[in-house]
Amino acid sequence: MVYGERVKLESNKHHIKAVTFDLWETLLFERTGDSARRTIARCRSLTEAFRRLGVEITVEQSESALKQTVDSLLKVWDSNKDVSHLEQLKLVVKYAMKGSVNMRKEWTNELSTAYIAPLYKIPPLLNPEAHKVLRWLKNHKKNVGLICNTGLTPGTGLRRFLDKEGVAEYFDMMIFSDEVGIRKPSAEIFHLAARRLKAEPFEIVHVGDNLKIDVCGAKNAGFKAVHFSCEEAQDRDAASDPSSLVYRSRSLGKVGIGNAVPDGTISSLAVLVKIVEKLDANSPSG
Repeated sequence: MVYGERVKLESNKHHIKAVTFDLWETLLFERTGDSARRTIARCRSLTEAFRRLGVEITVEQSESALKQTVDSLLKVWDSNKDVSHLEQLKLVVKYAMKGSVNMRKEWTNELSTAYIAPLYKIPPLLNPEAHKVLRWLKNHKKNVGLICNTGLTPGTGLRRFLDKEGVAEYFDMMIFSDEVGIRKPSAEIFHLAARRLKAEPFEIVHVGDNLKIDVCGAKNAGFKAVHFSCEEAQDRDAASDPSSLVYRSRSLGKVGIGNAVPDGTISSLAVLVKIVEKLDANSPSG
């Protein structure tokens, strides 16, 4: 089936069956300065982990290795691809050891724990309206999905965090880019979500903060899209710092010329309920 062609004919003929969400700056909010603090914590955590493994490196060496890892990742991410968590760890080891020592299998758990730990030391804030909106969607028989472009924290750590916050139970499926090797705005990752949710793209609304990655990506894949625009969700320091991963990653991703006009723009997640109700009401059987 060619999704783009079919959606033009049938996008207004069905109820909304599912809603997918972006994670960062949509369901998870960042305090100003937390991205930088998390990076410092990750460098220290990695340095301590290396030392426990018998490898003496400085925090400065860990910082340099992490910067080089990010540079390598950005090149991959710009082509809508991603690498696994293990491959990220291998890059860190490669740059920390300057290629003199390869990643050893027995190092994996220690380094992975150190790499993920900063998420819990400097945790993001759950969108205060997340529980209410996710519960409403489930009570109204909507399937709920998550489509997340991961950064340095892998899907395994994010799943545990969402479970800790008590919202993991609302999701029928979660897709993390490091686990599937694809990133938004690729239509492929949206179509994968549609298959897992057992819905056609035109029966799904995607909600996210990035106009290019979330709105244009979703619309090109045949989804409806809602732009979540809320300054409170952002780490303002990272968003304005050209050297930060947040700043550098926001413009990444290859996407075809498409319709980047959202079906709705909201600054409060609670307003999503009205949009879903309106879309359902406008269907022939609504």
